[in-house]
Amino acid sequence: MGRWSAVERSLRAQGARLIAGVDEVGRGPLAGPVFACAIIMPPGMRAIAGVEDSKRLSAAERERLAVKIREKALWVALGAASVREIAALNIYQATALAMRRAIGRLGERPDAVLVDGKPIKTLGVPHRAFVGGDSRIYTIACASIVAKVARDRLMRSLAARHPGYGWEANAGYGTPVHMAALRERGMTAHHRALFCAGILAGL
Repeated sequence: MGRWSAVERSLRAQGARLIAGVDEVGRGPLAGPVFACAIIMPPGMRAIAGVEDSKRLSAAERERLAVKIREKALWVALGAASVREIAALNIYQATALAMRRAIGRLGERPDAVLVDGKPIKTLGVPHRAFVGGDSRIYTIACASIVAKVARDRLMRSLAARHPGYGWEANAGYGTPVHMAALRERGMTAHHRALFCAGILAGL
């Protein structure tokens, strides 16, 4: 990518100076919270080279770019929903909650909010949604990278306290190492019980 999208350029031409890109990470894992990031990049600054959908980048590339994004951004805000909130609300509503928290923590109110995925009725703010937005919209891609790096760091810290599940490498997703550890050790307080129930029943 490495460039502002036509959507963002059009919004700026219409007078939207502060454009917030919002993305989430961690909807699918068996363990850990869901994270969201909201980012406002300077409207007059060239896009950072190499910014791309975080899933297409190596861990080292994400770490390097996350530092650059944080240095250049006008505002960066993270939000999360815990395993307990995921259980109480369901993953869809918990993701919306994490996004609301991230948007609410921005230091200025954005003129436009661009979200990865489909429109979210419970987001609470006007927004435009783009399926595959993290590979199409510059500010969403920036948010994708920062959210992924932040959540991965958390999962590595949790892995040190709960060794054997491979969270330092799989970030809580259902890899063979993680599945084997679930069978042998059972769930931790950081596991999503409903996500794991069917898997444990079949082990």
